[in-house]
Amino acid sequence: MRPIDLSDATWRKSSHSNSDGGQCVEISDDFAAVVPVRDSKNPHGPVLVFPGGGWSAFVTAVKDYQLPR
Repeated sequence: MRPIDLSDATWRKSSHSNSDGGQCVEISDDFAAVVPVRDSKNPHGPVLVFPGGGWSAFVTAVKDYQLPR
């Protein structure tokens, strides 16, 4: 897989993110097949890149409380 150029990516946090500096992630919706994810407290740090379908399945599982605690 070729590296993805994230230099012009637009990043967003969930509206449910903790506004007082808690643990938050940011994602970019700028890419059709993948979803880049980064730590909002370390925007110049590493980025994880997930297949779009895998990210959608993860978000659905979180919303439906399907993940083990």
